[in-house]
Amino acid sequence: MNLNNIRPAAGATHNSKRIGRGQGTGKGGTATKGHKGQKARAGYSQKIGFEGGQMPLQRRLPKFGFKNVNRKEFRGVNLDTIQILIENKSITGEITKEVLVENGIVSKNELVKIMGRGELKSAVSISADKFTKSAEELIAKAGGKAITL
Repeated sequence: MNLNNIRPAAGATHNSKRIGRGQGTGKGGTATKGHKGQKARAGYSQKIGFEGGQMPLQRRLPKFGFKNVNRKEFRGVNLDTIQILIENKSITGEITKEVLVENGIVSKNELVKIMGRGELKSAVSISADKFTKSAEELIAKAGGKAITL
């Protein structure tokens, strides 16, 4: 077997409809586009959501909600995740944003919020952009420090 004699399985392919190639094909003349009108012309394209002049759905439905332009999006990191890193010896000493970036938990441009799921067994000082109350309590209970940037 060579590359020049490989064929697709029987019935897997079929010839495409050759449109606009003369009257003898049965698909000549209007090339299956009907007579005249915008859709029969070359280069026709329609805007997404266009409904033939009827009021489009996205304009019929009411607007609702509110987008706060000043919203700050935080990436949540739970204490149990930090505890796993400490147990795996990935983190030693102080835990900063840079350490979390190195370990692939957050990306460098994200704001970090430490959440209180799980428990912290070792006394470590954690610096982040924000802490939940439960996380601060658990860090203090373990003998560590929660430093807000």
